[in-house]
Amino acid sequence: MICSGSSTTQISAIADEIEDRLRKIGVKNYHREGANGQYWILLDFGDLVVHVFNQETREYYDLERLWGDAPRLTVNEG
Repeated sequence: MICSGSSTTQISAIADEIEDRLRKIGVKNYHREGANGQYWILLDFGDLVVHVFNQETREYYDLERLWGDAPRLTVNEG
């Protein structure tokens, strides 16, 4: 999963919320790379890897291009 935040505070909050919600349903986080003040946080849940970027870093690394043939899913809060 690839997503963006508009500030380092928001990036951290997004990553924290993803970890909290997945923990509540029993999904273990195997690794977290990056911390407060970072422009990119990676969360590794085994079957799911989450990248939370600021927009500039997301555009620079362009992971969507590397995964261009993978199916895209839209996640809505529900």
